[in-house]
Parts: sequence; C-alpha cells; structure tokens
Amino acid sequence: MNKKTTISFKAINKLAIPAIISGIAEPLLSITDTAIVGNIQQHPTEALAAVGIAGSFISALVWILAQTRSAISATVAKYLGAKKLHEIETLPAQIIGINIIVSVVIYLVSLLFVNQIFQLYNAEGLILSYSVEYFKIRAVGFPLTLFIFSVFGVFRGLQNTFWPMVISIIGAALNIVLDIVLVYGIEGFINPMHIAGAAWASVISQGVMVILALILLLKKTPFKLKIQFPFNKEIKNLLAISLNLAIRAAALNVALYLANSYATKYGDNYIAAQTIAFQIWLFFAFFIDGYASVGNIVSGKLLGEKNYKKLWRLSIKLSKYSITIAISLAFVCGILYIQIGELFSQEMEVLTSFYSIFWIVLIMQPINAVAFVFDGIFKGLAEATILRNLLLGATFLGFTPVLLIGDYFNLKLYAVWIAFTVWMLIRSGVLVVIFRRKYLHKNT
Repeated sequence: MNKKTTISFKAINKLAIPAIISGIAEPLLSITDTAIVGNIQQHPTEALAAVGIAGSFISALVWILAQTRSAISATVAKYLGAKKLHEIETLPAQIIGINIIVSVVIYLVSLLFVNQIFQLYNAEGLILSYSVEYFKIRAVGFPLTLFIFSVFGVFRGLQNTFWPMVISIIGAALNIVLDIVLVYGIEGFINPMHIAGAAWASVISQGVMVILALILLLKKTPFKLKIQFPFNKEIKNLLAISLNLAIRAAALNVALYLANSYATKYGDNYIAAQTIAFQIWLFFAFFIDGYASVGNIVSGKLLGEKNYKKLWRLSIKLSKYSITIAISLAFVCGILYIQIGELFSQEMEVLTSFYSIFWIVLIMQPINAVAFVFDGIFKGLAEATILRNLLLGATFLGFTPVLLIGDYFNLKLYAVWIAFTVWMLIRSGVLVVIFRRKYLHKNT
C-alpha cells in the first residue's frame, strides 16, 4: 500500500478507468430517470421538467454535503504517502457518523419547506406537484448517498478505485432494471408507478450500494466502523476543508439553480430541454472526473512524499488524457446529435429547443476537462480555500452577469449555456495559472 508512486500511462489509467466507470454510474441514475420518465404516456413534458428541477435540487444538496469525500480522500492519501496511516484509524468512522447525522437533519428540514423550495424554481401546477412527489421519495436517499460517498473517499485515499467501481456498477444496473419495472409496471404483477417509480428505483439501488460499501469497507480496508472518542486529531482540519468545499459547492449550485430557474421561466419545453442538456453535461463531467479523481488521489500522496516533480508531471499527463477523452465524447455525440435527443423525448418543441443549444454543450468539453483535472489536483492538495474563492468569483462575477445580460436580450437557453461556458473558462484558466505559480519552480 505504501509502495513508490508511479505516474505512467498504465498507473494513471489503472486508477482512472475504474474511477470513470464509478463516476458515470451516478449521472446514469439521473439519465435513466430522465429518459424513462420523458417517454411515459401521461404528461411526459411536465414529468421530464419535474425530474430535472427536483433532480437539480437533490444534486445541489448532495454535492454540498458530500464534499467530505474529497477531504477524506486527500487526508487518507497524505497519511498513506507519509506511511502514518495508523494515526487516522479512528477518522473514517467519526466523519461518516457526522455525515449521517447532518444528512438526516437536512432531509427533515427540506421536507418542511418542499413546496416553497420548488416554487423558487418557478415550478407551478403539475410540474410543482410532480417535483414534490419525486423529491419526497428521492430525498430518503440522502443519508445513503453520503455514506456511500464517504466510503468511496476512504478507498480513493488508499489509491483503490476498483471497489467503488464494483459498487457503482451494481447500483447503476439495478437502478435501470427497477426504473423500467416500477415506472412502466408489469402487467398482471406491478402497477405503473410513473414518476414515483423512478424515485423508488433510485432509493432501493442506493440501499443495496450501502450494504455493499459497508461490507467492503470492513473487509478491504484497515479501518473499522466503530466510533471512538476522543475525536481524531485530523477531524478539525478535515471539517474545515469540508466546510470550504461545501461553500464552494453552494456557489456552484447557485449557478445550477439560476440556470434551471430561468429555463423554467421560459416555459415547459425550455426546462425539459434544459434537463436533457444538463444531464448530458453532467454525464460528461463525471466521465472526465475519472482523471480528476486520479489528481485528487495521487496528488495527496505525492504531497505526503513531498515529490513536487512528479506532481507537475501528473498535471501535464492528466490534462492531455482528459482533453483527449472530452474531444472524443463530443465527437461521438456530434455524430449522434439527433438520436440523443430522441432518446429522451418525442416532443418536437422540446427537441427543437434542445438541438438549438446542444452544440454549446459539446464545444465546451475540453475547457471542462482542464477545469475538472485541476479541481481534483487542488482537492488532493487540500487547497480548499482557493477552490472556494474561485467558485464564488466564477459564479457571481462570471456566470450570473452573463446570464442576466443574455436574459435581457431574450437569448433564453443560449444565455444559460453561454453563461456556463464563461463559468468554466474562469474556473479552468485561474486554476492553471495558480498551479503554475505555486509548483513550476518546485519542478526544477
């Protein structure tokens, strides 16, 4: 476990490929919900819009709360590199316990204000009703998701992406089967549950993933799930990193909220199209995040080893690999432009809106690749303050003004995706500049 860190093509992809498979399992759950719900017979446009709105809010909460995954990964990796893993043996159980308590509180509070929350997204009528119905069920999975992410953080810190991949594959496969069965039903056996069926499919799948994660944590890592006191010496630092990353995630989700809120304001067809476009953007993000995860995993260990030369080389290689992947994905989606839209909806007005802006989603992928890779590296280096301040600046000085200007000129979904592009340009450019200033001289 403490062998010398290598950053060869083989070594990087040994971590990256399982991380990619594991990463895309999460958006696959949402994409499956989106595709299946978008093709139901009863009010498909409203159902698709509701899943997009509710799913966006759920993602917002999960991303904010789940930032301890990166903090755990960075901390475990640093101690692994320093060969002092025994000093944090009580840490994972303690942070998992804190995560579960916080997620339960958030779940209960969000249920009290669920109608008001989705009204803030400009949802009304049937879309509001569907959003509330879907959320009340899916939100049961908050504590489950946080437990899974925490365990994944432990494995990543130990330079192991294989077992998270196994758990994710099983969860995604089960979700797809349950989605079809519960949404559409089986004649004579199971009545169609429509949008509620999609929500229950996700929750059941998450429950199975929790059981697998628990078993593998106990069998495949040196850590136990027994909470012991006093708190580990790293708990304060880990919570501080998590808080900064949570503020960062909150800023990120302000952008996502504004995007969905404005799309909903433009009309049902626009928010339905926005839902499709964003799910594909998210799929790309999690796919590319496989290499960002390597940055998160390996940079923390290299920091523990104080090996700055390899850290520099790691950033170059990960950037090249992720940009290549991003361009390849964009090229494939460009060829399948029409078929991708028809996979999610048969409504011509929805498809017209989607096709009009999908090209922007595709051309921004190389920019995203650079941003996500350096995001992962900075998380591994525990540079949470830099990431926090950058997201605040990119959201409130980049994304928001561009969106408001675009809305003023009635650009509608064009405004949303131009704002996203500016947002990602700021994130990628600033991180590259800061990384060069901090580590270029240490590379020589």
